[in-house]
Amino acid sequence: MKKIQKIPLVVIVGPTGVGKTDLAIRLAKGTHGEIVSADSMQVYRYMDIGTAKPTLEERQGISHYMMDVVDPDEAFNAALFQKGAEKSIRKINSREKLPILAGGTGLYINSILYPMDFTDAAEDPEYRSYLNKVLGQHDNQYLHDLLKQTDPDTAARLHPNDTRRMIRALEVYHATGKTMKEFRQDYRNMESPCYDWMLYGLTMDRLKLYGRINKRVDRMIQAGLVREVKGLLNMGYQEDLVSMQGLGYKEILHYLEGRSTWEEAVELLKRNTRRFAKRQMTWFQREKRVHWLDGNRPEDRSFLCDQIISDIEKKWSF
Repeated sequence: MKKIQKIPLVVIVGPTGVGKTDLAIRLAKGTHGEIVSADSMQVYRYMDIGTAKPTLEERQGISHYMMDVVDPDEAFNAALFQKGAEKSIRKINSREKLPILAGGTGLYINSILYPMDFTDAAEDPEYRSYLNKVLGQHDNQYLHDLLKQTDPDTAARLHPNDTRRMIRALEVYHATGKTMKEFRQDYRNMESPCYDWMLYGLTMDRLKLYGRINKRVDRMIQAGLVREVKGLLNMGYQEDLVSMQGLGYKEILHYLEGRSTWEEAVELLKRNTRRFAKRQMTWFQREKRVHWLDGNRPEDRSFLCDQIISDIEKKWSF
């Protein structure tokens, strides 16, 4: 391998259900690589089925990092991901293997592609506490109207019920005087000091993707998703945890608590997952440096893998 100053890094992104895991494993096998997961739910232990975590058999002997790193009741965020993922990438590189970052959590991906400094991440806990008190005294629309006055672009994007993101946007503006768009653009214009990366996005016809998502939910249920959620409850992990509000868990919890029928829970999970995939695509389409790959034909995955390997050989002389 040619000695280069920055660590070579291949990144694979795309919406849930599009086939990122399969492509990443194929690529790792073809390049002597190892995989760093960039998924905000796969970090949790005991949450395997609902997070679509690849089984040991599916991993085909390829080492995976940033999976099963915290318990469901432990706090986790982008700053902790960045720290853990960077350590993993350095470890993979030190063993003369290719790091492959793969996942669908946009902020986690950006924390590696760009020099995002989470040590000064525009936080003001006191002001955040104040906003939560305001929210307790007024309704969600009141908070949304406050956001309109300071950051109309973000207000237009967020539903009034998305109080967490509204509070975050107000906090950023209070701490920096910048809108969320301005705050994010600061790092998007910077080059990574650590990594020489190539970014690939796997895309698919929307109706075909939605069909795959529906079938994947059916497979999760057949694999024991309800049993997994019951097991988490028996271990003491309650509904109010961030982890238990993840896709696949909150919908099953509603069913177990009698707040929905089984049919309603399954349909809600499918609908919420489709909507989530749509939001992911919107996020990744903002990134101008993505090399988009057509994932409509699963039988072409070997061809797509060969295409990436060819790019790697040209760029880094592996």
